[in-house]
Amino acid sequence: MKKKVLAAMMSAILAGSLIAAPVFAAENLSDTTEGVAQFDGLAANEAYDFQIVVKSFQSTYWQAALQGMDQAAEELGVTYSAQGPASESDIADQVNMLNSAINGAPAGVGLAACDTSSVLESLQAAADAGVPVVAFDTGIADAPEGSVVCTVVTDNTAAGEVAAINMYEAIKDQLGNGTVRIGEINQDNYALNIQQRGLGFINKMIELAAADGYTVAMEGNEFYVNGAEGAVEGDADIILEVRVPAQTTVDLCSTEAGTILDKEDTIAVFGSNQTAAEGLLVANDNREVLGDTVVGVGFDAGTSIKAAVEDGTFLGAVTQSPLMMGYYCIYALTAAANGQELIDVPTDGYWYDASNMTDENIAPNLYD
Repeated sequence: MKKKVLAAMMSAILAGSLIAAPVFAAENLSDTTEGVAQFDGLAANEAYDFQIVVKSFQSTYWQAALQGMDQAAEELGVTYSAQGPASESDIADQVNMLNSAINGAPAGVGLAACDTSSVLESLQAAADAGVPVVAFDTGIADAPEGSVVCTVVTDNTAAGEVAAINMYEAIKDQLGNGTVRIGEINQDNYALNIQQRGLGFINKMIELAAADGYTVAMEGNEFYVNGAEGAVEGDADIILEVRVPAQTTVDLCSTEAGTILDKEDTIAVFGSNQTAAEGLLVANDNREVLGDTVVGVGFDAGTSIKAAVEDGTFLGAVTQSPLMMGYYCIYALTAAANGQELIDVPTDGYWYDASNMTDENIAPNLYD
């Protein structure tokens, strides 16, 4: 992202023009104003140095987050170092990186956890050592008391729900004439944000279908099947099949997506993050059914996802703002290092399709 575009986006957000109206379907997802206002007039008491541990550097999503961190660090006069494992499946590697970061006694640690249950002991060590941790991208539900001082994250349950709402509108006319299949590709079943997003989609789809008198049966990954609310066993109007790859790579997500696309009763598929959505597009390359006989919905941005939305291969997608997550992560770390008590910062998210992806409050979030 060009520096002048980044600066313009920051100016607009801090002025409130992007905060006021996150476009999650027709509903206002959350009011971010209070979380952002706690940073008004913030200045670093010292030239703090922070450690950042991301999920990986394999997607442009994380590069966008680091761009936001760069901007915040420049504004505040602080520094940071970032590291992350090769892929989001390399959980043990990330835990080792986190432990090393904490042992270095930095002014604070920003953490996007691959597996939120794997970092609990590390977080306790951070609390014991007096190292504040800011969680971003994904919350950590069972974090030891006092270890996570602030969470900077999209409402992922609502984000999944919005994907379901928009997909359902596109497919509801195909329901009621025999069993149909909806697919969901989740890159994993252990990161809280992916769990919430996947279940948000599933449970909203079941709710919408039930309101119109249709039943939904679950197939696939055990975590998501067990988390479904209101699904039936046996014959149903809709089969909702959830597939999770053995590792979080585009190629393996593509294999899982291809299995669903090859089934004759499939009418729609959701890829619940950038890796999963890109995998869905790769699976479609030699099938060419998305945008034709199968409705595709993506998540996040990146060059291929944006192109798919623009040309109609995808109905649309839900984007977060990784840039702003990174930006406010550094602000939160600085405030915590100053000794300020913090509240969580919900970040905006948007449904975008070919009709609105150039809108001024959406386009800055659509990183390459």
